[in-house]
Amino acid sequence: MLENVFEQEFLYTFGGCTVIRNIKGMYRGSDDQTDVEPVNLVYTDTPFDFDEHFDAIAEYTDELRQAALEASDEESVLIVVHEIYHSLSQDKL
Repeated sequence: MLENVFEQEFLYTFGGCTVIRNIKGMYRGSDDQTDVEPVNLVYTDTPFDFDEHFDAIAEYTDELRQAALEASDEESVLIVVHEIYHSLSQDKL
């Protein structure tokens, strides 16, 4: 399964990931009908500063998406990169 490949990639590359299976996905088809299908979400954190490493992160995600499309029969694979702030505990300040 494709998500297992993502799980192993993120486990090896970033030390872990979180997986949420069978989220409800809804799409409007070309026939104007609503299609419903399960979606699996796999996400991970990176230790990189987003602005400083933007080009490398963009290249990695582009290559990951292309490999996923080539290795599966999925119509689309969505990879999202989003900068978030992680609060540090007092003992790390």
